[in-house]
Amino acid sequence: MCHRCRLFLLMLILEVVAGTPLTAADAKPVVRPNILWFIVDDMSANFSSFGERQIQTPHVDRLVREGTQFTKCFVTAPVCSPCRSALIAGMYQTTIGAHNHRSGRGVEKIHLPAGVEPVPVLFQRAGYYTGIGSWPSKEKGLGKTDYNFEWDQRMYDGNDWSGRKPGQPFFMQVQLHGGKHRHAAKWAAIAERELGSTTRPDDVQLPPYYPRDTVILQDWAEYLDTCRLTDQYVGEVMKRLADDGLLENTIVFFMTDHGISHARGKQFLYDEGLHVPLVIRGPGIVPGVVRDDLVEHIDLAATSLALAGIPQPKGIQSRDILAKNYVPRDAVFAARDRCDETVEHLRSVRTSGYKYIRNFLPERPHLQPNAYKDGKLIIQRLRQLHAQGQLPQLTETLLFAPTRPPEELYDLREDPFETKNLAGDSGSQSVLLDLRGRLDRWMDETRDQGRQPESEALYDSDMAVYLGEQSGRPREKRTPLEENVQLMKQWAREGK
Repeated sequence: MCHRCRLFLLMLILEVVAGTPLTAADAKPVVRPNILWFIVDDMSANFSSFGERQIQTPHVDRLVREGTQFTKCFVTAPVCSPCRSALIAGMYQTTIGAHNHRSGRGVEKIHLPAGVEPVPVLFQRAGYYTGIGSWPSKEKGLGKTDYNFEWDQRMYDGNDWSGRKPGQPFFMQVQLHGGKHRHAAKWAAIAERELGSTTRPDDVQLPPYYPRDTVILQDWAEYLDTCRLTDQYVGEVMKRLADDGLLENTIVFFMTDHGISHARGKQFLYDEGLHVPLVIRGPGIVPGVVRDDLVEHIDLAATSLALAGIPQPKGIQSRDILAKNYVPRDAVFAARDRCDETVEHLRSVRTSGYKYIRNFLPERPHLQPNAYKDGKLIIQRLRQLHAQGQLPQLTETLLFAPTRPPEELYDLREDPFETKNLAGDSGSQSVLLDLRGRLDRWMDETRDQGRQPESEALYDSDMAVYLGEQSGRPREKRTPLEENVQLMKQWAREGK
């Protein structure tokens, strides 16, 4: 029940008990909470309160102490734009046609289905001031949106909460650069200046499928320092809320948009790409609670609307995870489709104990050519070690096999890093059949638009943006893209 409904119910009860009618003037005005979302780029749950042992993250840890922590939150897409499109609509990206990364950017446009509205529109209509900005930022423009559908910029009133009217509640998104910081020039010097120290590469603990190579270790150490810097920025925003006298009436959500950008993380359906941290802190949120039930990142939409007393839109797929009558999910779902120029089609379902992944294009390798990822030193180093025959067998098998199995099944309790595929194991067939059926039903019930290949017109429309002068890419960086586009079309013709 919303805050306003509770107030009028209380008024009615008092009227009955006292026998004297109450007017609205007799009641104190309802104070609606502010809602603030931290959304962080390219970062897994590598915070000390989530089990990371190599670094300390005191500000996120404080959010955890003062709020409710969700240890099993998963995104429905492991790459920025589909994830953010789903989040802001409270709908699966596959349902709203926003599943291909950076799509609808050319002459061919994508529009939300009838009746689906972005969350800021609903807050704005309810009288909230809506903002989206970066931190730290001196820019006057909006923060990162990256939506794959057409939207009206007027759904955001500004990039900061300071422009609201006196007493007006706000819905604010604070975008943090997160794991992307480590790709900045002279990042080590920046980290030293901002943090006072840097993480030693030799101290890094890698997943078992990455080699302890100097380039990989250095990259992961720099990534951990981006987690430390992210934590510092969280503290600065929280201090500003306190200084502005807003903290005690602001419900804060902290989440990232997908996992670490690595060979099995960002863009892929393993937990390295899908598992993200989630914390909710603020008035009415029980402090010190740790929840281990499965939640999806799109649940921020319904939960935030409910906290603000805003009715849920009809058909929304998001769920209010703080509702008293909330029934926990017994499975979470995810999808990966085209990323930039690289065509892919993956779906997954995860329970508390198992993960099932379906590879719809099994004749293609795990690390398909992709100009974005191939531009990273870690991927270049892995490809170099592969060419030299210097990778461990596990890494070779998981990253560089020329084809993939049509189905993957992992026992997450025994194999949390998802390295042993049980899809062909005779003792796992009942689990395989169950999860296969669940995924089929989910695709049907949610009207998965990715079941049909992206039209050539839409693909060409977006590739024209990638390859055109307006992309801002120098000519030498457009050549690998052109080659990859032609390869994607060739493989499609070959039925691969």
